[in-house]
Amino acid sequence: MLGNFSFGDYFKQEAIKWAWELATKEFKLPPERLWVSVFRDDDEAFSIWCEQVGVPEARIKHMGEEDNFWSSGPTGPCGPCSELYYDLHPERGYAGADLGDDTRFIEFYNLVFMQYNRKDDGTLEILQNRNIDTGMGLERMAQILQKVHAISRSSTFPNVLNLRGDEITRRVS
Repeated sequence: MLGNFSFGDYFKQEAIKWAWELATKEFKLPPERLWVSVFRDDDEAFSIWCEQVGVPEARIKHMGEEDNFWSSGPTGPCGPCSELYYDLHPERGYAGADLGDDTRFIEFYNLVFMQYNRKDDGTLEILQNRNIDTGMGLERMAQILQKVHAISRSSTFPNVLNLRGDEITRRVS
């Protein structure tokens, strides 16, 4: 897992712009193959993706708490998430696109915007120091960049299996 944290240095706008820049400029992923999810109530993230980054509204999906809201437990720091997905089958178009369809989409980048503290009674209060936690799946990025339709087909997967096999062989011997 690749990722980074920020504890008050930057927040949503910068994290979103940098995630897009990393995906499209550094990894050179075609922007037209990228889709975004935002938490259903996160109008700020939606606006940044759409108006500042330029992702078409049709490729931004609002999702519920189960998919796009992170918390470490029933109380404590928490907040909305935004995720980047790579479209393996753009020829299927926008109509009826479901980001949960793993035959079409790979979620490869998660941005968690910790901006709340959930209290014992379930209410959310704004954190004094908002923070960012991002994560990108190394194996998923390898799959995308190598243009294979399964993680097990990427060049990284056999090496991991071989290492595990060697370790097991050593322990048994």
